[in-house]
Amino acid sequence: MNTPTPDKKALRAGLRRARAAIPAAERLHAARQVERLAVRLGLLRPGRRIGFYIPAKGELDILPLLDRAQALGVACFLPIVPGHFHKKLWFSRLGEHEHLWGVNRFGIPEYHDWRRKRVRAHRLDLIFVPLLGFDARGYRIGMGGGYYDSSLAFLRLRRSWRRPRLVGVAFDVQRVERVPDDPWDVPLDLAITERRVYRFNG
Repeated sequence: MNTPTPDKKALRAGLRRARAAIPAAERLHAARQVERLAVRLGLLRPGRRIGFYIPAKGELDILPLLDRAQALGVACFLPIVPGHFHKKLWFSRLGEHEHLWGVNRFGIPEYHDWRRKRVRAHRLDLIFVPLLGFDARGYRIGMGGGYYDSSLAFLRLRRSWRRPRLVGVAFDVQRVERVPDDPWDVPLDLAITERRVYRFNG
């Protein structure tokens, strides 16, 4: 018997409520656990080019993970939301210049270092992807902007070699039975929560 696919709008609303209800102490614990698990998996290898995100609107805080990656010599990149009518994200390498920080139109901090060339997702080895929910197949549901879907669409054409690897980061309460998926969706390779690592794509 097939499980009915939930409505995206209702699913997003429920996941936002569940995420917002997580107490501060549990959030701190989750951030530390995700950092430990990512290190244990060997994801933060020196020399890798890894995309991160700045947590917003209740997303799991991966700034401790970002700090650890920088300490290990990882080349860390942060997304830049493109202008209106464009969907593909740019990624800018994070440096130490505080005056290069700004805020995008969604109120999320961005790092713009114009002295270094911005890159697209296909130039990265791994991306930690924010999400609202994910299921056992590795499909995710985001905020609805479509930026990651557009930026990662090229991965649908690859069968034997995937780069970057996609690692979802979430609280375990964000795991759901089924996420509505579309033909253009690209599943995650892994998801890390405060409880465990979920592996997808074999």
